Amino acid sequence: MRHVWGDDASPPLVLLHGGSGSWSHWIRNVQAFAAAGRRVVVPDLPGFGDSAAPEGVRDADGMVEPMAQSLRNVAGEGPHDLVGFSFGGMLSVMIAAAHPQLVRHLVIVGAPGFGLRDKRLKLFDWRHLDTADKRAEVHRRNLGILMLHDPAAIDDLAVHLQAQNVGRDRMRRRSLAMTDIVKRTLPRLQCRFDAVYGEHDALYDELMPELTAVIESMPNKRELVFIPRAGHWVQYEQAEAFNEAVLGLLSRP
Repeated sequence: MRHVWGDDASPPLVLLHGGSGSWSHWIRNVQAFAAAGRRVVVPDLPGFGDSAAPEGVRDADGMVEPMAQSLRNVAGEGPHDLVGFSFGGMLSVMIAAAHPQLVRHLVIVGAPGFGLRDKRLKLFDWRHLDTADKRAEVHRRNLGILMLHDPAAIDDLAVHLQAQNVGRDRMRRRSLAMTDIVKRTLPRLQCRFDAVYGEHDALYDELMPELTAVIESMPNKRELVFIPRAGHWVQYEQAEAFNEAVLGLLSRP
């Protein structure tokens, strides 16, 4: 399943969402990118949202070939601009490495896979709860733990999207994000890349200096941008600043 905004004749911009998500991770960004003259293509990744999971696929490595073929089908042979958030950032790095002819410019957003974390953030279970209000309260708490920095950003829309997205996650046993797969793969890219993170990204908490050092050491890195007053879901929490930053990065030769 994919969603498209903008003129068919405009240059494609492909957005890959995060784990336990869907296209709606980009709900505050797609119209701004389309208004800037891009054909914005946003798939639901395999096993998330409204997309079926290919048989036997359990993590990002199994999505590389299906997504590469999908990108060719919906956007052409490329090379294309690709922006990947969190799990989608990890996947986008793997796609760019395996299919360099497909990717012209890569922007990773809040990507894991740098080998800096040894445990997951503790989220609360909601599946056993018997009312929508109780489940919504847990979704609100989990958004505060992982996704959004400012409690005021955890609005009704964020809670609604979180409830929809996590309820359709058919790949809950993913493990590559806890490895250093992105760190090992980035130097192989033939395209240069940019990285964008919320300055309060919960995945890295007190590890921002270490993350910065790893990304800055990459020979093909172009720019590392931290968005103030934003957590992991930076493109939702600080949409205007994020949209401006990404469009600026994409406009540079």
